[in-house]
Amino acid sequence: MINKLTLQSIINKYYLGLNESVKWSIANNNLEINFMTPTKDVIGSVICENFQVEDASLAIYDTKKLQNLISICNGDLLIELEKTNKVFTKLKISDMNFNLTYALSDPLLIDKVGTVNVPNWVVTLDLTVEDVDNIIRAKSALSGIDNMLVTTTQNLDGEDIVEFVFGDESGHNNKITYQILGDIQEQNMKLPFNSDMLKTILQANKDMEGGKLYLSTMGLMKLEFSNNGISSEYFMVRRAETEF
Repeated sequence: MINKLTLQSIINKYYLGLNESVKWSIANNNLEINFMTPTKDVIGSVICENFQVEDASLAIYDTKKLQNLISICNGDLLIELEKTNKVFTKLKISDMNFNLTYALSDPLLIDKVGTVNVPNWVVTLDLTVEDVDNIIRAKSALSGIDNMLVTTTQNLDGEDIVEFVFGDESGHNNKITYQILGDIQEQNMKLPFNSDMLKTILQANKDMEGGKLYLSTMGLMKLEFSNNGISSEYFMVRRAETEF
């Protein structure tokens, strides 16, 4: 059995409104889902411990349809699998009132997820729930602009900080700057990222117990979150061009 809200949280963490087709890999009651956005600017994984389903590799071709099915359920859900000739063909979900059947896809139709050459990280930030909420609020206040510049600098007390600058850094346009103290080994970095994608990732992980953000000089951002047996990881590449 798994709670509906837990299952929805797992799906939200990889779906991000973009990643329809993925494989659910289940082994020894652990679920792992690797994913890559269609534009290949984000690669990540979600792992859930204590996922009480038999060992299997499930091809989920249309995540949105699966979300819609789960949305009508309530409480704890029973997940069962059906297979034909050793191939899993149906995912069955039931609660006290509904019995749902989701048709699994051919695993060959699911694209392979790329790999990440992990660099040396020169910035490490601990993300609190307050930080996540504030970054989401800052981005929402400038919802029509997807520019974001992540910079390393020092505050007025001489402490190392990372600034998240939303909007246009120069000129007379609107902008919002949010700063976080951290372990920073490289100063004067200026890296452009897609603020819409960052907001989507943070919203999917608002239930976190703890989070971390890492930056490399090569323009790679890594985000890590954990909550009650569920961990998620995202690698996001910098934008090739920026209007800052």
